[in-house]
Amino acid sequence: MSELIDPFCYKCEVRQSSCFSKLNKEDLILLNSKKVSTNYKKGQTIFYSGRMPTGIYCLLKGKIKISKIGFDGKEQIVRFVLPGQLLGIRALLAERGYSAFATTLEDSIVCFIDKKSFFKITQKYPDINNCLLSTLSQLLKEAEEKMTSMAQKPVRERLAETLLFLNNLFNSNSQSEIVDSGSNIILPREDLANIVGTATETVIRLLSDFKEDKLISIEGRKIILKDVEGLKSIARAL
Repeated sequence: MSELIDPFCYKCEVRQSSCFSKLNKEDLILLNSKKVSTNYKKGQTIFYSGRMPTGIYCLLKGKIKISKIGFDGKEQIVRFVLPGQLLGIRALLAERGYSAFATTLEDSIVCFIDKKSFFKITQKYPDINNCLLSTLSQLLKEAEEKMTSMAQKPVRERLAETLLFLNNLFNSNSQSEIVDSGSNIILPREDLANIVGTATETVIRLLSDFKEDKLISIEGRKIILKDVEGLKSIARAL
């Protein structure tokens, strides 16, 4: 971890898109006095699988991947976290250890709120509980869609689907180091392979095929989506 910072909750630029959007100024001041904010460099781990949660994390700036390690020792990315979203909800509510680990994809700022303070706020603001339920429902929906895709679609279709997914997910933030402008995706090939659920060599070969078909262009690590509709056709996406 690097040096601590102290962004004030009342002026938080992502609060309106978070579960804390309904808090009044007095409670935001209280929340600010309880939370701890930390700068994380790219590639740092925020929490590890098996560790018991002592509070909740909220991402202020940056991008985070949530991953698991399979029986074969390989990493599997299960989801991404964007600014304004919470980390560790399921583990905290279930009072169980984290089932995955969280790693920054770029330099990030993460706020931590201890369990006692967090639950005190949720008791006062039912909207936060509704937000948590909505978040958990969305995570379940994404997991079901991922399972269906893995079971029914070949690797080529899953890669096209993943490129479209990453573009839609990250392109909303012009400051992202992952989508730098337009439809340009910058992500290690190993991470792409983890998301798709295949070998890195297979992803590299298929990206080369997509390039030959003029669906994408490649500049170093950067993947530029040239034909989004063509990728949608391959992915069988609406």
